[in-house]
Amino acid sequence: MYDSLLLTHGRRTARAYLLLHGLTASPLQFETFGRLLFAAGSNVWIPRLPRHGHADRLTTELQYLTASELRGFARDALTRARELADDVVVVGFSTGGLLSAWLAHHQSVARSVSIAPLLGVAWLPRPLTGLAARVALRTPNRFVWWDPILREQLGPAHGYPRFATHAVAQAVTLARELLADAKRTAPRTHDLRIVLNARETTVNNAAAGRLAALWSHGRTNVTVRHLRGLPPSHDIIEPLRRGSLAAEVYPTLFDVVAS
Repeated sequence: MYDSLLLTHGRRTARAYLLLHGLTASPLQFETFGRLLFAAGSNVWIPRLPRHGHADRLTTELQYLTASELRGFARDALTRARELADDVVVVGFSTGGLLSAWLAHHQSVARSVSIAPLLGVAWLPRPLTGLAARVALRTPNRFVWWDPILREQLGPAHGYPRFATHAVAQAVTLARELLADAKRTAPRTHDLRIVLNARETTVNNAAAGRLAALWSHGRTNVTVRHLRGLPPSHDIIEPLRRGSLAAEVYPTLFDVVAS
């Protein structure tokens, strides 16, 4: 089991970071970046998403993940982070980016940074996203290899090499709820940041832009940072993946998160 990680100085610090990893990954996805924030003097909490981190990489647990489970996990993770500091910065990647945005809308935190948030699917037109999620949940779950050639040989070892269609549909359902909430109410958090790979391959950057536009109607500071010059990719923060972009991205990401 790849479990949650807590990096603490043994006392409350001025700021704490809550780092939320992506679908099929584990807290190790954020460990290297978390240690950079810890070295700068902050406590860091990297919780394990529900049904993630199993030693059996071909576990079928992920098909049972629900939007309700993700909401409850996010709330509990923030409650734990508040024990570490008065000011909490929430940072999430992909599905974790969706959760960081969801928390920022419904809770007041010092800052939210959503990296490549899963608010839609890259190849699916935004108006069809909700319909596709509903159809997926009404049909039997399927497990899809992230890489159909490498299959179970795909690294890193702490993540699953395949995703569950029901898990993605549940996350998209939560994303649609967030976008609907953003139409009706202003976010509780006032420092909102979104980081996107300009050549994103998996999530829908236009959906992230739509959320930023809705947020901007409130009294908030909303910034969208497009990372340019990167190759087509989604997983830009995983340090253990072959051909990782993390070392290239971390300096910019640290500036966005910690400044």
